[in-house]
Amino acid sequence: VQLQASGGGLVQPGESLRLTCKASGNRFIMNTWGWYRHTPGNQRELVASFIRRAGGDTTSYADSVKGRFAISVDSADNTVALQMDSLKPEDTAIYTCSGNFYTPSRGSVDYWGQGTQVTVSS
Repeated sequence: VQLQASGGGLVQPGESLRLTCKASGNRFIMNTWGWYRHTPGNQRELVASFIRRAGGDTTSYADSVKGRFAISVDSADNTVALQMDSLKPEDTAIYTCSGNFYTPSRGSVDYWGQGTQVTVSS
């Protein structure tokens, strides 16, 4: 499974960005999606996650982005998006998508996309 992320860039405080990540490959089933961010000197932070469950999908967010970020999944297109509104300078980071996918050959494995830079600055 390959993950391809896009959508980063430079914006001013208060503006919005939308990141997307598309999974491609043969015969895979999505279990979870996640968006992480990393800044120099800081640990990687799980920003938002999506978990597919039989009883209903769930999403969760880091406290620092609740109410401003939203994760969504298009299962038909194997794509996850992260809508980021009311961006703050402290949201500046490299954002990376990750997904846990099941394939017949490898079972359930975590896959990672390449990072995309988000810079919030006036």
